[in-house]
Amino acid sequence: MNVVARIAVPACLALAVVAPPALAQTADASFFVTSQGIGNGGNLGGLAGADNHCQTMAQAAGFGAPKTWHAYLSTQAADGQPAVNARDRIGKGPWKNVKGIVIAKDVADLHSANNNLTKQTALSEKGEVLNGAGDTPNRHDVLTGSQADGTAFPAGEDRTCKNWTSSTQGAAMVGHFDRKGLRDDEPSRSWNTSHPSRGPDGGCSQADLKSTGGDGLLYCFAAN
Repeated sequence: MNVVARIAVPACLALAVVAPPALAQTADASFFVTSQGIGNGGNLGGLAGADNHCQTMAQAAGFGAPKTWHAYLSTQAADGQPAVNARDRIGKGPWKNVKGIVIAKDVADLHSANNNLTKQTALSEKGEVLNGAGDTPNRHDVLTGSQADGTAFPAGEDRTCKNWTSSTQGAAMVGHFDRKGLRDDEPSRSWNTSHPSRGPDGGCSQADLKSTGGDGLLYCFAAN
């Protein structure tokens, strides 16, 4: 029995050493990039469908309720309905990723050059660093439909895949969560207004989003 005890103790210690560490999530999490999109291109089911996706992802990660999660998305004025600005949907901040790192202290900070959004801080709801420029596949395009200041584009030229209801014709403005692109210029470094989607299916299909380095991912913020 003494022999068995001497063998068992080191084995237990060995298991403790190789076991992966628990994910260091925080109940204070108030920002993440979705680890996956809805999967239907730019048709998110409107703002309500996008918000539900954020809420569901947060809930699955263990920090959904009682917070109300909103997708950082704008819509354009159409069919008698006014535009909606992404910046007005996400609360007042500050916002922290799932590791507790502050990515912006308020709305003005988020839309300034001083925000702390990088590939290393724009974590998924699982606390993962997502694929960006230079990775295979590149998934750094995030749907926003927004201008640099977080406001909606004027009515007319589509920048929201028909207010997030189209998976064929149209275009969606996207940002780069890793702040990198094909060139070292302002659009390539923009987290929320880098370039519109495009592709052979019309610009808003899932395949179109993937063709320019995306996957229909969303920025999610706790609005309360």
